[in-house]
Amino acid sequence: MVAPDVGSPLAVQEFTSTKTKNVQMTDATLSLTAAPTYEGTNRLILGIVLAVVTFWLFAQTTLNVAPTMRDDLHITNSESNIAVSITALFSGIFIVVAGGLADQFGRVKLTYIGLALSILGSLLIALSPPGTAMFLMAGRVIQGISAACIMPATLALMKAYFDDKERQRALSFWSIGSWGGSGVCALFGGLVASTMGWRWIFWMSIAVAIASFLLIRGTPESKVETVERKPFDWFGLVTFIIAMVAVNVVIGQGSALGWVSPTVLLLTTLFIVAAAVFLRTETRSGSGFVDLALFSNITYSGATLSNFLLNGAAGTLLVTLTLVQQEAGLSSLQSGLLTAGYLIAILSTIRVGEKLLQKMGPRSPMLIGCWVTAVGILLTTFTFLLARQYLVAAFIGFTLFGIGLGLYATPSTDAALSNVPQDKAGSASGIYKMASSLGAAFGVAISAAIFTSLSHLQDLGPIADIATGRTDNVNVRSAASMALMFNVVMVVIAIVAIAMTVPKSRHSSL
Repeated sequence: MVAPDVGSPLAVQEFTSTKTKNVQMTDATLSLTAAPTYEGTNRLILGIVLAVVTFWLFAQTTLNVAPTMRDDLHITNSESNIAVSITALFSGIFIVVAGGLADQFGRVKLTYIGLALSILGSLLIALSPPGTAMFLMAGRVIQGISAACIMPATLALMKAYFDDKERQRALSFWSIGSWGGSGVCALFGGLVASTMGWRWIFWMSIAVAIASFLLIRGTPESKVETVERKPFDWFGLVTFIIAMVAVNVVIGQGSALGWVSPTVLLLTTLFIVAAAVFLRTETRSGSGFVDLALFSNITYSGATLSNFLLNGAAGTLLVTLTLVQQEAGLSSLQSGLLTAGYLIAILSTIRVGEKLLQKMGPRSPMLIGCWVTAVGILLTTFTFLLARQYLVAAFIGFTLFGIGLGLYATPSTDAALSNVPQDKAGSASGIYKMASSLGAAFGVAISAAIFTSLSHLQDLGPIADIATGRTDNVNVRSAASMALMFNVVMVVIAIVAIAMTVPKSRHSSL
């Protein structure tokens, strides 16, 4: 449930267009196709935000309602866990490809395709019959590909049609859709599942996707025209898919299959070989589907790495909400209420992060946000407390979590996108959002794996000596604490990455 706010409601009105965009290209073979007098409007921002929440709000509700869906569909825990993480995984796998396609074929067009796929994926999930996971899995995969199309395309549109402070404002609202959407997904999912039924979540997602299409319709196309068409890097894509799927299965199913079982060892070897071949191919290719040259910009690299790590902390929500439902007897709605502070905090502070960015540059608000996030997650590790005390600690922890992400979101996005050339905006956006999706996928998978594996150990661990209340579930509480501590470590690594890569002085847009 992470995922980096909402200030005042958006008014659907158009700005008076007075500015002409002149884009200077460094490569004579490239030119940006866009209406020269078009300036982004509030209507476009609202349409983009609605497109983004089809993933971060609706698709992410499975973090909280997965147990309800599992019981209703009569599927196994293993199938349910895969369904939770597979959407972010496929989004991360294809997002860079979609970013490149957005640059080549049109950012508006790719957004439309993403919305169509979102409708199809949500329809399959809403119509899933009991007794099979086929519809659910197919729908979740399609939702992931939908997000891969929408996120880089809409970020590139923000860069193309908004400048300076207007771009920073637009990115803040984009963050409302992403980080803010993930902030409300647990509460929203629990509320809908407990009152109307979980299937209504995905019917609502279809309605929102249609509204987004109607709002974006009429926006001039924005794309990069190139005289020289390079062949698509299918070999790089295939090796990347093999590596990512193999490692995700190992992380998610290693405990069930056995960490030293032939299957896990084979998949681990497959991951290592595929990853090595991928890196070797991409570093030598001039037309790789991942433009590794972008990482020569140290600020972009630092923003992208920290984005991966912060989104990886999404495992905090899965572990905490599962713990309180499993051991404290809370319903999905009651556990979702624990994230109310997270929601309010993140929606209240994203615009604060924008203002801090304008006054201080990206580095300071990014660091402050990470430190606050780390403290918030640390509070959720206090599983030795009585249930009531823990619920209070978790509520405060989630609230600090939201404040930290809100302060971090816009400065990080702006630091990444304002440091890349306009003709690579789609590819850069794709890689940046790939970091978000893969971070969430692996963060959730690793946290769940730690929690599940340690829960079955007889050695109760350090919590046993200080735990209060029930003692029959100390192993589960200790496992949750260790899994949550993993998320704290990821945020600390993000702090180090930002301190080493993002300059203290304000960056200048390229």
